[in-house]
Amino acid sequence: MFRITAVCTGNICRSPMAEYLIRTELEAAGVDGVVVSSSAVSEWEIGNPIDARAGALLDRQGIDTTGHVARQFDASDFERTDLVLALDTDHYAALRQLAPSPEDAEKVRMLRSFDPDVSEAGLSAQGIYDPWFGDEGDFETAHRLIMAAMPGLIQYIRSSARPADS
Repeated sequence: MFRITAVCTGNICRSPMAEYLIRTELEAAGVDGVVVSSSAVSEWEIGNPIDARAGALLDRQGIDTTGHVARQFDASDFERTDLVLALDTDHYAALRQLAPSPEDAEKVRMLRSFDPDVSEAGLSAQGIYDPWFGDEGDFETAHRLIMAAMPGLIQYIRSSARPADS
């Protein structure tokens, strides 16, 4: 199995949106053998469900998020994860600092590094701002930015990802 974890601040907006969208896109592409999860760099929202605005957006696409419960990423998660997708630059920095080894730090990538429109840009151009502070339009923007990375992410998984030991 290849294991991916999407990570944002509280695991109630961006990272669960990414988790469910990645899962849905992998299924649509016929890609099996991938486990997708999400988590947070902070403990602020542990135990909470997905933000109602993010959940409603995904629900309109037929994606059920009722089972989501926010959790925090910790250093031991690296051993069970092949690819850690940071949703913004502060998550990227925190995750790389948390990594127990240089090999684990290399597992951390910006999700938007798979978007061809920004893949060559610096980290600062690859972040997805937190829609929690905004309105439905901000959630739609986050959704659009996440989706722009899907073709490149799926190609990466198909062609070059090496599954971890089961």
